[in-house]
Amino acid sequence: MSASTVPTAPRARRRPPASRGRARRFTHVGFVAALPFLAPALAAYIVFVVGPMIESVRLSFFEWSGFQGAPQEFVGLKNYVRIFTQDPVFWTALTNTVIWVVLSLVIPVALGLVMALALNRPLFGRNAFRSLFYIPGVLAPIAIANMWRWMYNPNFGVGVTLAEFFNAPWIADIQWLGDKNIALYSIFAAFVWQIAGTNMVLFLAGLQSVVPEHVEAAKLDGANAWQVFRNVTLPALRPVTVVVVVLTIINSIKVFDLIVGMTGGGPAQSTQVLALWSFTQSFGNHEYGMGNAIATVLLVITLIIVVPYMVWTARQEKNS
Repeated sequence: MSASTVPTAPRARRRPPASRGRARRFTHVGFVAALPFLAPALAAYIVFVVGPMIESVRLSFFEWSGFQGAPQEFVGLKNYVRIFTQDPVFWTALTNTVIWVVLSLVIPVALGLVMALALNRPLFGRNAFRSLFYIPGVLAPIAIANMWRWMYNPNFGVGVTLAEFFNAPWIADIQWLGDKNIALYSIFAAFVWQIAGTNMVLFLAGLQSVVPEHVEAAKLDGANAWQVFRNVTLPALRPVTVVVVVLTIINSIKVFDLIVGMTGGGPAQSTQVLALWSFTQSFGNHEYGMGNAIATVLLVITLIIVVPYMVWTARQEKNS
């Protein structure tokens, strides 16, 4: 048979513009058909999330004591000027919030990933360990605060037991929640204990998407454990990592219950964060304008951190 008579494979035809238009039209029709099912959740979201958020931003431009019948006086940007120039606690709360977010993106995320990798192997009692590590994530934060406050008690807490066990009396003298230099980090330890198990479960779900054949192929090509993790496992975990990072940022920015239950913002406001200081200004000092101005600043910080990260990850996913 001559070369001229050899059949050639048909060329892949591009989808004509009309078919692309039909695909977009079908997608639009599908979205419209789904609206009745989305409506109840969307209505609840607007009423209980979007509505209060808009009202909080509005109140940040007013001076109001919060009492029924009290007048709301429009003051413009006065509340923002006050929190930035006349409120020293705001800067302490902002600094502590930034420290909390940075530590949260490093310690509980990395710990959750390590735990997931360890418990994704065939180990004896693996399911029991998974459940054990996940339990703190379903407990109420205020209950966790009470547990850890008891553990940090200088009279009968864990420090006393450790001091006796290691014969190191200085451990019992540490004021975990009374020393302003370490109180914030003592509370953060409880936060790590609470959230690391949740991150572990999310990463475990992501590890199920790793194709075993790809791992075996990489090992046959001579890749070591680190190379397999970096080039095969980690790319497969990218969607889950986005979820874990976003949830961690949100949970760390709005941390409230643990600090209220363990120190209340003390000692000397050293554990104050923006969410708690907004609550204190609004309901404790009856400065609803300043309290909502702080809440608005917290919202802006959240959007500044989360939105660019999600856009960047979406572009990375599109280019990969």
